[in-house]
This record gives sequence, C-alpha cells and structure tokens, in this order.
Amino acid sequence: MQEKNTAYRVLALNTIAFTVCFAAWMLNGVLVTFLVDNRIFDWNAAQMGMMIGIPVLTGSIMRLPLGVLTDKYGGRPVYTLLMLLSAIPMYMLGQANSYNEYMLYSLGFGMTGTSFAVGIAFSSVWFSKERQGTALGIFGAGNAGAALTTLGAPSLLRWLTNNGENLDNWRKLPAYYAAALVVMAVVFYMFTTNRKPANGQRSIIQMLAPLKQVRVWRFGLYYFLVFGGFVALAQWLVPYYVNVYAMTIVTAGLLTSIFSLPSGIIRALGGVLSDKFGARSVMYWVFGIIALCCFLLFFPKMEIESPGSGVMAQRSGTVTALSASEIQVDELTYPLIPKVEVNYEDDAVILLPKLNTWQESNVEVGDQVAKKELLASGVTHIYFQANVWVFTFFVFVIGIAMGIGKAGVYKFIPQYFPTEVGVVGGIVGVVGGLGGFVSPLIFGRLLQSIGLWTTTWIFFFVFTMVCLIWMTLVVRKISKKDTRIEVAGS
Repeated sequence: MQEKNTAYRVLALNTIAFTVCFAAWMLNGVLVTFLVDNRIFDWNAAQMGMMIGIPVLTGSIMRLPLGVLTDKYGGRPVYTLLMLLSAIPMYMLGQANSYNEYMLYSLGFGMTGTSFAVGIAFSSVWFSKERQGTALGIFGAGNAGAALTTLGAPSLLRWLTNNGENLDNWRKLPAYYAAALVVMAVVFYMFTTNRKPANGQRSIIQMLAPLKQVRVWRFGLYYFLVFGGFVALAQWLVPYYVNVYAMTIVTAGLLTSIFSLPSGIIRALGGVLSDKFGARSVMYWVFGIIALCCFLLFFPKMEIESPGSGVMAQRSGTVTALSASEIQVDELTYPLIPKVEVNYEDDAVILLPKLNTWQESNVEVGDQVAKKELLASGVTHIYFQANVWVFTFFVFVIGIAMGIGKAGVYKFIPQYFPTEVGVVGGIVGVVGGLGGFVSPLIFGRLLQSIGLWTTTWIFFFVFTMVCLIWMTLVVRKISKKDTRIEVAGS
C-alpha cells in the first residue's frame, strides 16, 4: 500500500512538472507573434518559423541522452537539475535585443522539452506493464501546458505592457516562467522518491542496442506526426488566426487553446483505450481522422472570378437591341443571366463554397456579328468563407486525435521494449520532437513560396497517409507471418 501511494504521488508530481515544463517550452509561439506583431523585432515568416521551432530542436535532440541518464540515475535528480538549469536561459530571454541573442536563449530554455523523456522513464518504473499505458497517458496530459501558455501568456503580456503602452515590459514574462521552473524543481525534489530500473547499470552501448531496430524508428515517425504536429500547431495556430482571421493575439490564443487543452487532457483517455483495444487499433483511427480533417482544411478562404458559360451568335446579323437581360440580333433574341450583387457578410456561417454566375455583353447596338461570334462572356464568382468556427471545430478534432495518438505510440514502447523504456522512449521522443521543430520551418517556407496558409494541412495530410500506409504494410506482413505459423503447426 505504501509503495502504491508513492507511485501515485510520483506520477502526480511528474505530470505537474511536465505541465510546467511544457508551458515553458511553448512560450515562443505566443511571444514571437507578439514581438513581431508589435514591431519590436522585424522578423519575416521564415524567421518566425525558425524562432518558434528552435526551442523544440533542443528539447528534441537532448531527449535521448536525458532518457539514458534517467535510466541510469533515476528521475528525481535528473528532473530537478533539468528544471533548475532551464530556468537560467529562460530568464535571460527577457534580456535579448537581437535575433541571435533571442535564438541562443531559446536554444537554452528548449531543454524543458526533454522533460517528457525523463518523466516517461521515471513514471514507467513505478507501474506494472499492464498499467503502464494508463499511467503514461495520465503523465502525457501534461501536454495541456501548451494551453496554459496560449491562454495565459497573451493576457499576461497585455497586462504587463498596459495594453501595449509600455511594450518593453514583455521582458518580465520570461522571468515569471523562470520562477515557475525553480519553484517546481524545489517541490519536485522535496516530495518525490527516486527509483531506477533494474537494468539501469548496463553500459551505454547495451542501453542503445534497441536503436538498431526499424520498429523504433517507425514509432518515431508516428510520433513525429502526433506529437511533433501537436507541438507545431500549438504555436503556429496563434499567427495563423492572427493573419488569416484578423484576430487579436489574445483571441488567437484562446482559440488555439481549444486545440491544445483537450489534446493534452485526452491523452489519459488514449492510454486507457490503448490498454483496452490495443495500440494498433487506436492508431488506425487516429491516422484516419487526422487525414480526413486535414483534407477538409485544404481549401483556403477565397474569392475567385473565373470564365463561365458565354453566349455565341447562332447566325450572322446586326445587334439591334441590348440590355442587362438580353441581346437582340436582327429578329433573334439571346437571353442573358444578369449580375446579382451578393453581400456574403450577411451570412453568419457558410459551410460550402457559393457560386454566383452572370453574363456580360461583348457587343454594342449596331455591331455586325458573325456566326459563332461571342456575344456575351460568362463570369463565375466563387466565394468560400472558410468560417472560423468550422475551421476551429476541425482543428479541435485533429487535436483530440493527436492526443489519443500520443498515448497510442507510447503504449507500443513498454510492450515491445519493457526494459528499455527510457532509451527507446528517448529516441521516439527525439524524432517526435524534431517534428515540432521541422514543421514550423516547413510551414514558413511553404507560406513564403506559395502564399497559402492552408499548405499546413496539405503537408499534414501527405505525412499522415505515409504513416497509415507504412503501418498497414507492416500489419499485413505480420498477419501473413502468423498465418504461416498456424498452418505449419496444424
């Protein structure tokens, strides 16, 4: 009973610490948007993508060594030192005056992202294999820290800067985050009990042996999508809402939290579902839902005028009369579709594209026209609202699917690598975290080159289909192998 209570206490503090670290890790999504929006720094879309992603890079590449250290020394000292050391560059971020300085300090506080590898390894040693899916799902709910930043940081910035009157006070925000990391480190060290896995004293080479297996990298690819995609969107959606829907940063943060908060919390349910139905079944649903929603988000907010169906003369003659509704050539009358002015702003919600078609005369009274000559050109006007609430609903569904998928992927790890959770979880976390770094860079480049914000969803759709196809091929291979074994044994 004593050990059970200790396990629950460790899991609770692991989750809270992860929430604080994740909130710190996601700071640049809000802060960079604020700094560029208020012209404190003059950074283009590609530079913004780099700055949003740079903390994610550190938090990703350092997950493997931190996972190894946790297996070797236990989570209590590693987690505590991680938070204390990360607080230093977080504080210094408020002193940055240039792109390079801001990038350097962002690389430093990005270490908070390694908290995931530490917490996964430290949580798993306290629970049996049968309960690890649920336990790790609960721990992963700390992803909700992203919502704490997208919800709270914009309001804090507005308060600190007195609604923009004293913009230089943005520098106090990183100091608040640094203080939260220090307080959490002290609480964590005081109230947790250290524990290491039974095989934690193996050599580094022995601990890294699982990385030779393709399966590890396949799990990493899945995590690139469900975790890296979550991290990227939790930050990228703030400038997305600001630019596409002309919202304030506070409103953008609020709507972004509709994506990030449920996605973090639902991860616990993902662990339960993975324990009950198996990770593979869960991941099929996850990939299918993400692919469908991303496809529906392909189409940008747009107004397009395109050539439509025109009117041609059936025989030669002279134009004798002309109006908005008809053209008369000698005794023959050609009806026209008149233009009807439509105010689309009167419609609160437009789900599907709206078409408005009309015809415009190309001739005047007295003109001589030949047979098959174009009398009136057709015009088709296409309007698609890409309504913000419909958009937010699909983003919300993607967030839910990603949250469940994150737990699904980490259910695979203790199932296939029960004694190497820290190492395998570390490398899967590295690949997944790199998704959070690479994706904003890709978003920024696609936006600059094509000019469409919706290229974000095209990228995710293609990547999701790659994951789905690869998993399907592996499952078929396993099924054929199992069939051959059954036939051989019958």
